[in-house]
Amino acid sequence: MEFKSINPYSDKVIDTHKGMSDKDIEKSIEKSYRAYKSWKRKGIEERVKLLTSLSENLKENVDNYAQIITQEMGKVLTESRAEVNKCASLCDYYASYAEEHLADEGVSTEASYSAVQYQPLGIILGVMPWNYPFWQVMRFAIPALAAGNSVLIKHASNVFSCAKAIESLFVLSDAPEGLFQSLTIDGKTVEKVIASPMVEAVSFTGSTQVGSKIATLAGKYIKKSVLELGGSDPFIVLSDADIEKAVEVGVRARMQNAGQSCIAAKRFIIMADVADDFMDAARAKVASLKIGNPMEEGVQMGPMARQDLVYSLNEQLSESLMKGAGLIAGGKIEGNIFHPTLLKSITPEMPVFYEETFGPMMSVCTVESEKEAIDFANMSDFGLGASIWTSDLDKAKALSRKIEAGNVFVNAKVTSHPKLPFGGVKSSGYGRELSSFGIKEFTNIQSLWID
Repeated sequence: MEFKSINPYSDKVIDTHKGMSDKDIEKSIEKSYRAYKSWKRKGIEERVKLLTSLSENLKENVDNYAQIITQEMGKVLTESRAEVNKCASLCDYYASYAEEHLADEGVSTEASYSAVQYQPLGIILGVMPWNYPFWQVMRFAIPALAAGNSVLIKHASNVFSCAKAIESLFVLSDAPEGLFQSLTIDGKTVEKVIASPMVEAVSFTGSTQVGSKIATLAGKYIKKSVLELGGSDPFIVLSDADIEKAVEVGVRARMQNAGQSCIAAKRFIIMADVADDFMDAARAKVASLKIGNPMEEGVQMGPMARQDLVYSLNEQLSESLMKGAGLIAGGKIEGNIFHPTLLKSITPEMPVFYEETFGPMMSVCTVESEKEAIDFANMSDFGLGASIWTSDLDKAKALSRKIEAGNVFVNAKVTSHPKLPFGGVKSSGYGRELSSFGIKEFTNIQSLWID
């Protein structure tokens, strides 16, 4: 089996990758297990040393890694550089806080001493997506490694060059042999890895459909799983919001990475009395975006990562237009470039409302009250992130508790931050990444009682 890396802007093959045999996979798992047995005995100082080295090498090679990302999946260079730098900041965070997060927690009981201890589990498999090919891998792997586990990665097949680059990064940073390995396999082979008695858990980031399959396999083999799945994030603009800032951030939150983000703002829910002002400003902002070759400085949006993604988004657009959506801007396709699109008059019966739209398309609906805004926001199978825009912060805090989502950001776009837990509810998955919660997901939370 052979996998091809195709530049989405030029449609040219830029690399090929030989698939692994069953024997190769078994060797990788055995190597990972040996690495885990040694790594778990290392003190936190040794683990922190690796994280620090990873951070330094990411910073020193940011331009090289950014070019690999852009050439393989199409995001603009400025965004690719930001992604690499964010990975470095993640390493810095856990280098500073891993010891604190993993410290024993004393508990007052009838015992002479009782506590909660955090022990590593073993080999953790990460099945990772293509849209943030460095960040998603590191977001999973760094806390898992800091906790004392070893890691195997099954990356998306269209970004295996990124997977190789990350694996080389660990070698460059003097990681123990086998501690971090990338598996060049297809999705059908993932079950063989999960089924291995040496693999203890699996983390998946990607679509809800594939996530359901991963969860089923994890359940079949009694393995811990964490799922970070799709989203249809509401972006709620109330009457007292700063419209200019809401439009500026909203367009960026929707269009960055060509809209290919689970936490991108997707359903724009605007109070009717400010809807015209919002739409006028959004139309101008969308029209001003510079589209083109993502390798060129100054370009703000490049192609979508694959042609099938373009077709899927266009089908959602076409069906929604047939059901009454209004096309304000965009809708044009050139190769794998889907021009930034702005829609109005969106209703819950349209695919752009009830499905996840994974591309550069803003879908705007208007509401008459704050209650209706919250009802619309929660009218979704997804529950990953949400934004609320208002000048009344007390109101925002109260409304945040009514939002069915794992992340609520006020007057800001939803993002993942190392210090905050990240994950969703409903069809957006379960479990948390990042912060103290993320590092503990793949540990044996062990109770100790001494009498």
